[in-house]
Amino acid sequence: AYRAVVAVQHKPNVLHPESRTVLAALHSLGHGAVQTLEAGRRFELTLKAQGSADAERQVLAMADELLANPVIEAYWLERLEPMS
Repeated sequence: AYRAVVAVQHKPNVLHPESRTVLAALHSLGHGAVQTLEAGRRFELTLKAQGSADAERQVLAMADELLANPVIEAYWLERLEPMS
């Protein structure tokens, strides 16, 4: 079994209202030093696989098919490790 972490974030050229809202809120709370902010999502999952290459293939397929919208979001495998 493997534990995987997938990160998903809007692509740089896509307007993302949540990021703008959080940035504005930080500024209103006195954190004006923050210049940019990109909100995203993080998925942690465990899965059965026949090795790390198989686990990576499965996780990236899940990200491409459901966890992210590849048209407006980028995703990457943040971590993949065998479970003991």
